[in-house]
Amino acid sequence: VFGIRMPFWEIPLKKMASAKESMKLNRRLLGKINREDNFLYNKIFSVVLTNYEDTQYYGEISIGSPSQNFKVVFDTGTSDFWVPSILCSPFNKVCGKILTLGHQGPSSPEGSLDPRGHIGSGEGVRLSCNPTHGVTQLFLEVTSLSLIPFGLTQFDGILGLGYPEQARSKITPVFDNIMAKKVLNKNVFSIYYDRTSGQKAGELILGGSDPNYYRGSFYYVKTSRPHFWQIQMQGLIVRSHVVSCENGCPTVVDTGTSFITGPSNSIWTLMMVIGAKEKDKEYFVKCNQKKKLSSISFKFDGKTFTLQGSDYVLEHNDKMCMVAFHGKDIAKPVGPLWILGTTFIQKFYTEFDRHNNRIGFAFAV
Repeated sequence: VFGIRMPFWEIPLKKMASAKESMKLNRRLLGKINREDNFLYNKIFSVVLTNYEDTQYYGEISIGSPSQNFKVVFDTGTSDFWVPSILCSPFNKVCGKILTLGHQGPSSPEGSLDPRGHIGSGEGVRLSCNPTHGVTQLFLEVTSLSLIPFGLTQFDGILGLGYPEQARSKITPVFDNIMAKKVLNKNVFSIYYDRTSGQKAGELILGGSDPNYYRGSFYYVKTSRPHFWQIQMQGLIVRSHVVSCENGCPTVVDTGTSFITGPSNSIWTLMMVIGAKEKDKEYFVKCNQKKKLSSISFKFDGKTFTLQGSDYVLEHNDKMCMVAFHGKDIAKPVGPLWILGTTFIQKFYTEFDRHNNRIGFAFAV
């Protein structure tokens, strides 16, 4: 249930443990698992997000009555909505918090979905912006979760913000159900990510954008693939030279991805150009050199969007800092594919426009 804080509707969040404490906890958890198992009318609504170590942003929702809270990632890379089920095996220690609502028996979704689960029965999820204009939502209850990556997360589930055609569960996505109620000022949503850790390190806004989070105006790029938050990149530029995507390449803007990813060979070339060192398929630079690193520019629809070294190097107290680029090879016909995740969205406040099938970028403040 959404709480009210005018002029926006917000979901209050609790502050999590520090990044170091959480990482230590996760390492202990992984070791234990390995040892034991061997393996809204004319309105704008907003959801406050929490930042975990500059890589995970999540907000809080509630399910059922009496309500049960879950931390979820609002993910434009998927359209499915799931939380761990009470039917999740007690031997699957990655499940964490589970949904404890009553059941009338599971029903199987069409197609396959990983993580595995079933469609929640009864009323499902009620996301209520106010008592008059509630939205009832079907969702997936996950009964099995893989250790990687879910053993290393600080959230409970995923709430997809993709197009309905992406839904592997065939369930109408949350945002589509909200649009059908005609409670939004515009059929858009926007994402603001701050690098501040803890409470209100970001915000998801349904129905518009908050001018307090950006300067200037939005630059809009039409989506290049129907029913996906995908646009066409016209070049990746370092020191006035195109180092990748000379002939263009498809690029997904994904709020559920932490880093910027691309084909492994292209990422390796880019990292060598900026002087990063590779270790175990990750890239590092000296922390005291990040302000001296070359800028990296992404060209869309004739306009460049530039990240400085301080934008794409993660903060650490060690001598070496991780570069927030990662090689990821996606097979045809979908790939090769670039993905702009948290690293890019932190610099550019991003608006997803369902009515016009376009994505807008503005400088975040």
